[in-house]
Amino acid sequence: MDMPRPRDWPRPPSCLPHAMLDLPPAGARVAVAGLVLVRQRPGTAKGVIFVTLEDETGVANVVVWAKMFERHRRAVIAGRLLRVTGRLQREAGVTHVVAERIEDISDMLDDLLRHTPCRAADQP
Repeated sequence: MDMPRPRDWPRPPSCLPHAMLDLPPAGARVAVAGLVLVRQRPGTAKGVIFVTLEDETGVANVVVWAKMFERHRRAVIAGRLLRVTGRLQREAGVTHVVAERIEDISDMLDDLLRHTPCRAADQP
């Protein structure tokens, strides 16, 4: 049984792999997509929500301001797979995507199930 390679997996259109977030300049508008690993809403952050997304190449940190959260509340709260469009921000060596648009693309997870599963016993 052949193991699917990550590049063969369905990729949301026009999304930059997380490993390439260091290439565009700060302030560039980018789109990223990934599984939601963490949602944080610290009490000291004045309503800001921090979302960590993961794709097959790494993680992306997303900043969701309160106004954006209200506009995209359902996706931020319930989405398992998100596509985020926003501006790159770099501070103290950390890159964030400041969200301008958030889409719940969790239905794309079904496409992953169409690929041949890989079992540890199948590995060389």
